[in-house]
Amino acid sequence: MPNALYASTSDVFEATAYLALEDFLHAGIKGLWETFWGPDEALPFSVACIHSTSSKFYPAEKAISSGKLDGVCATAVLLKNLKHSQGRWDHIVVLALLRPDIGMVSAQGDQEPSPAVLGEALFFALRILLSRSLSRSSTVLRNSDCVYLLLVDSQFGGVVKVQGDLNKLDFDLNNVYNCAAEWIKKHAKISVSSIDRVWNKLGNANWGDIGTLQVLIALFHSMIQFYGEPKYSLDELATEHSSRLQCRRSERHLVDRQANGNGLFRFQQRSHSPEIVEVQEEAAVDLKPQETLKLEIGSVILMDDAYSQKGFQINDILTDSDPPIYTSTPVEEPTKTYLLYVGSSPSHLEPAWEDMNSWYQVQRQTKVLTLMKQRGISSRYIPQMVFSGRVIHPGPCNKPNASGSCGHPWCSTPILVTSPVGETISNLIRNGLFGVEEALRCCHDCLSALAAAAASSGIRHGDIRPENVIRVSNGSRHPYFVLIGWGHAILEDRDRPVMNLFFSSTFALQEGKLCAASDAESLIYLLYFCCGGVCPELDSVESALQWRETSWSRRVIQQRLGDVSAVLKAFADYVDSLCGTPYPMDYDIWLKRLRRTINEDHGKEVDTSSS
Repeated sequence: MPNALYASTSDVFEATAYLALEDFLHAGIKGLWETFWGPDEALPFSVACIHSTSSKFYPAEKAISSGKLDGVCATAVLLKNLKHSQGRWDHIVVLALLRPDIGMVSAQGDQEPSPAVLGEALFFALRILLSRSLSRSSTVLRNSDCVYLLLVDSQFGGVVKVQGDLNKLDFDLNNVYNCAAEWIKKHAKISVSSIDRVWNKLGNANWGDIGTLQVLIALFHSMIQFYGEPKYSLDELATEHSSRLQCRRSERHLVDRQANGNGLFRFQQRSHSPEIVEVQEEAAVDLKPQETLKLEIGSVILMDDAYSQKGFQINDILTDSDPPIYTSTPVEEPTKTYLLYVGSSPSHLEPAWEDMNSWYQVQRQTKVLTLMKQRGISSRYIPQMVFSGRVIHPGPCNKPNASGSCGHPWCSTPILVTSPVGETISNLIRNGLFGVEEALRCCHDCLSALAAAAASSGIRHGDIRPENVIRVSNGSRHPYFVLIGWGHAILEDRDRPVMNLFFSSTFALQEGKLCAASDAESLIYLLYFCCGGVCPELDSVESALQWRETSWSRRVIQQRLGDVSAVLKAFADYVDSLCGTPYPMDYDIWLKRLRRTINEDHGKEVDTSSS
């Protein structure tokens, strides 16, 4: 749903609003139908707009393309009828009136719509009831005493319910409106809900808020009028949901921590019963404890990579995130160091409970790095997968197959080992080691990684942040940066990036996917914050988008990066021009400009081998 405050033109705004309302109503009736009546039967309802002069029904898209949008007066949920595919007034299940001033009621503190809007709704309601009373369908005829109407604008909405016996209508052809008004005043029962928010400022429906729930309940009761009681009642679904919720809460509360005797590992005990059982009062439930593998500095972990068995000693914890990333040394090659990722064991997590963070960090990243290797993507700025396998646990293992589990808490726990090892940007900033040269090299090296991944396979990173960029020294005079954390990489259209209020691109926050410049935009935010940019208080997607709009329009980001380097400011302007567009990034020209700037300003060559 568009926001009237940001509408470019009234025609475009109105067209988009009618399309959004039509989509909202269709989503509502489809969701209710599949939930309460079941997904097996075809949806017996449709959505269409009504023209004020011809009283014809057609989709909003057709009204817009034929230039008849000005005459559209309402949007209706209709009962499908093969004999009358064009729609009829007696087939209207619910009528929605899109009017621009509904939200003013909420702003002024009132609880009911204005008399003008309410009066219009009442006459629409009477017309629908009259049409139903003249219908030949018995289903329609028995619902000629009650109708629901929805009053909405681009943010707010309410419900009007009109009931009454039309047999008490004194009809006079010479004074139609007075007759209708008398019936409304004397014989109609009118219920009006409060006006509450339905759509947020980003145009997304707040499905759990009271405004949206009022609309959904009106749709639900209207569907019952025409199609009878649903297969599943509200009480049944609520009871089922409450039972599932209580079960999850109980399991989450049964958490305890303790250390094992040898001090090499820490475990997290989690009690879990795989089945629903009847528990008598004051009866104790015997739950089997299970453990989650945690590594400590100095401990040694054994791994089976299908070809051999290898041991790794934990040297340090690179990040204290959950799950952590470790630096490790192979027992047989103590001069080498690698990054080590440990996933969650499938033996102690049900699919719905699985730690998705560790799944992306280990299993998904293994898939992405393997795919890059198969496609010949090689760059010193992209991590290389060294080993991947499973933890070897002490004691016998009786797992049925290679991908199965014997029930031991460590069995089949996945491990990923990558190279090289470095220090995260977060640590560099904390220690005051991220300056102008680091900013330029970070921008160059991360762009090189993005260019290498996108050039041949169209892979995008999707999760650029300080914890996912490391500086690699290895005793060299010219340290370089490596873009790690490829678990959320976008391989195909159906993949979705991780949402980060500080570093996600505008397009990712709005659409839930990446455009060609999204990774570059995230890189700009990373450089901005790392170079002393003011860190805003962001607590929602809406606030994050507002901050981005304000910062770009006021050139706050460009000015901050301009204080560091003119080329970074120019790069920010370039990315700003591409945000949200389908145009591809020109990586080569900016890599050349960054290399030239680094060489001229600092007299140091940028190593471009294997990039």
